[in-house]
Amino acid sequence: MTSQPANLSSLADGLLAAGCVKFGEFTLKSGLKSPIYIDLRQLISHPRLLEQVAAAYLPILQQLSFDRLAALPYAAIPIATAISLAGNYPMIYPRKEAKDYGTKADIEGEYHPGETVAVIDDLATTGGSKFEAIEKLTAAGLTVRDVVVLIDRQSGAKEALEGAGFRLHAVLTITQLLDYWEQAGKVDAEKIAATRRFLEQV
Repeated sequence: MTSQPANLSSLADGLLAAGCVKFGEFTLKSGLKSPIYIDLRQLISHPRLLEQVAAAYLPILQQLSFDRLAALPYAAIPIATAISLAGNYPMIYPRKEAKDYGTKADIEGEYHPGETVAVIDDLATTGGSKFEAIEKLTAAGLTVRDVVVLIDRQSGAKEALEGAGFRLHAVLTITQLLDYWEQAGKVDAEKIAATRRFLEQV
């Protein structure tokens, strides 16, 4: 986990303005009703914000040792592409489903067994989706040590990944974002309180 980034305010404001974070009532994939919804797929429609998000990953990545980025489909592919361009890092991505034609690739892009990859994703919640992708990467002979995300929802992913021998790094935590939006008066205090209550329960 990193300390608070210097550009927390502009990132937090940008994510809110672009509709990447919404407050209300939303049904999550798990079936739970949540007062907050984070949808970083919206970033592709906001190139300047996407560029800013990519730049925010760089200080973390510069501290790590790896040969290429591995983006998790689908939300993280544009983010990782922007990071790849900003940091000149080669990139691959494991497919959600293997192709049944052409190369029948499980992983797109050039890589060599024995290399180390830094996994890039948008969010960390429980960590479940990360393990599936890590399995594909390691089955191809790649080494995974680090997973880097924009936002850690602080719902157990860090602990689950660490238990399996992986390190989770996040540009931002949901706590940092909520604290900032509350202090800056950007989000109604009751919505912030409801979100905090929800996060304590999950």
